[in-house]
Amino acid sequence: MSALDGAVAPADPLDVGRLARWMDDEGVAGAGERPSVRRLSGGSQNELFALERGGERTVLRMPPAGAPASRVDGLRRELRLVAALRGTDVPHAELVAGDGTGEILGLPFYVMRAIDGWCPADTRGWPAPFDEDLGARGELAFQLVDGIARLGRVDWRARGLDGFGRPDRFHERQVDRWLSFLGAYRFRDLPGLDEAADWLRRNQPRHYEPGIMHGDYQFANVMFAHGAPARLAAIIDWEMTTIGDPLLDLGWALIGFGTRGIEDADLSYTDLTAMPPREQLLAHYERVSGRSTEDIGYYDVLARWKLGVVLEKSYAAFVHGEKVDPKVEAFGDIVLSLIRTAAAVARTMPDGAR
Repeated sequence: MSALDGAVAPADPLDVGRLARWMDDEGVAGAGERPSVRRLSGGSQNELFALERGGERTVLRMPPAGAPASRVDGLRRELRLVAALRGTDVPHAELVAGDGTGEILGLPFYVMRAIDGWCPADTRGWPAPFDEDLGARGELAFQLVDGIARLGRVDWRARGLDGFGRPDRFHERQVDRWLSFLGAYRFRDLPGLDEAADWLRRNQPRHYEPGIMHGDYQFANVMFAHGAPARLAAIIDWEMTTIGDPLLDLGWALIGFGTRGIEDADLSYTDLTAMPPREQLLAHYERVSGRSTEDIGYYDVLARWKLGVVLEKSYAAFVHGEKVDPKVEAFGDIVLSLIRTAAAVARTMPDGAR
């Protein structure tokens, strides 16, 4: 699959003439040409359009018409982030150009290089050769960890990202922030919620070095190059990015890999059979990132607990009859499993243990 697969219909919202003139002004390949434009499926929070001009393929990302101000501001944040990543060794779709003002097309947008690759969430299974070659499949996990290790070591201040997040007292805010978030839509009992929350309050990390966080780092939000050996082609979907604790991304990525002999939540979109042991993945992360994973138990608990809280919002909307993807019905059991597992992991670690 390439980043241009899944195109569904010609784009209506785009003023192609204005877009072409803007591309000329920005020095994009194909001066004087009108780009071919096709809408892509797969965008959740934002719309995606495949562009081709001057023999180069790119993808335009922008909020949908009528998007709330928070989503528009989120797109501007993404633009700032991908601009900051340009020239780093973090695998990502390189920024070509962007407009944060909304003056060109009515909403902020940016154009990035198309990625020729595949995403595990789209394939719903491992493509060849990873379907049968279990050794090659295991390398996908190392590549997943490698990407987040590289992101976490980027010098975010040198890249102009001061003010991009609120890294001070990051961990002190986590429990109360997400309980407040949950309070706006909570409609059922979530066994283990308070137990895990109390443990998290008492066991914040001994060492904390702020860095760029993706915010939803997992197999569903990366693309791999075709074929073996495994190679991470791009980290995608930056809606939740901030300056925080990159080790939370690591804990998030390892949900489903199990910990301390406890059965983990089944996120259902991919088969983790034959993946390497967590210990090897943690060691790889430490080598690449230069960060210690001595407090990984805390991040195991926080990642599961927080993801459960986040997914519960979508499930609550489903239960109350709001228009959501029917697949959200499965979140009902997944949320319970995530929060129950978070509490179970916390229970295995006395205060101060990791």
